[in-house]
Amino acid sequence: MELKNCTLLVTPTSYGKNDPSLKTELEQLVGKVIYNPTGKPLTSAEVAALLPGVDGYIAGLDGIDAAALAAADRLKVIARYGVGVDCVDLEATHQRGIIVTNTPGANSVSVAELALGLILALIRQIPEAATATRQGKFPRLSGVSLEGKTVGILGLGAIGKQLARRLHAFDCRLLAFDPYPDLEFARAHAVQYLPLDEILPQADFISLHLPLLPETRRLVDQSFLAKMKKGAYLVNTARGEVIDETALYEALQSGYLRGAALDAFATEPPDPSNPLLALPQLIGTPHLGAQTDGATNNMGRMALEDCLTVLRGEAPKYRVF
Repeated sequence: MELKNCTLLVTPTSYGKNDPSLKTELEQLVGKVIYNPTGKPLTSAEVAALLPGVDGYIAGLDGIDAAALAAADRLKVIARYGVGVDCVDLEATHQRGIIVTNTPGANSVSVAELALGLILALIRQIPEAATATRQGKFPRLSGVSLEGKTVGILGLGAIGKQLARRLHAFDCRLLAFDPYPDLEFARAHAVQYLPLDEILPQADFISLHLPLLPETRRLVDQSFLAKMKKGAYLVNTARGEVIDETALYEALQSGYLRGAALDAFATEPPDPSNPLLALPQLIGTPHLGAQTDGATNNMGRMALEDCLTVLRGEAPKYRVF
């Protein structure tokens, strides 16, 4: 297909933010580019309104369901700007012959760095300390050392491995759960694979790096949390739907868990009345794991290349479906 005859829809709000050449290059190669008019992830109805006449779609966290795709009269490819495809109705894309790609590994370092930062913020009470200092107070807050602690990494994929590399330097004991163990990596970085039920009661920290699948949705429920070590910490930089937020609130409020940090919520943005946000032992961040220059540049480049590859009639590098 001649690229100059193509129209592309680009919805990630950070696309080209740190590397303007991603936009200029795309605009030079194709006939027309439509950017996200809202500045936030699009609803199904908003996607449907923009899809007519679109050949390629570089997609953020939009609602790309069957209803939205019913308006796609020319669409050949959806290039997800990120790894997760849970917001895309893959059955509907299959029925319409639409190829779906993603950007594996593009944001792994950035998300792992955030997970480590959240662990440190929790155990050293950095948000509370900074707020108190601004208020003219100077409290001697008692922290927890990361050295020698046991960390359970649930999902030892690209992000989990990057976190393990960094935690290894802190002299942590590393436990991991993953259905597809990488034994060579585990040996090289002193990671021990164990069943989930054996990790939970041992770990001082649980860091979630699981994809959102039917079997992981609300995996972190009351039963899961009860199996965790009393006084442990929970960090989630994956998907908010992996956690039963009511159960987590109860575990934190009761003091069974010492703290939690969430970069993802079941509903985003979370309602200000969400009771979790009122807990001082909860750190909440606005799904910013991939919001670094390195991650957005990598995701933008990978999504761009695969999208244009499909439109040229060639096989993409990172096809999902």
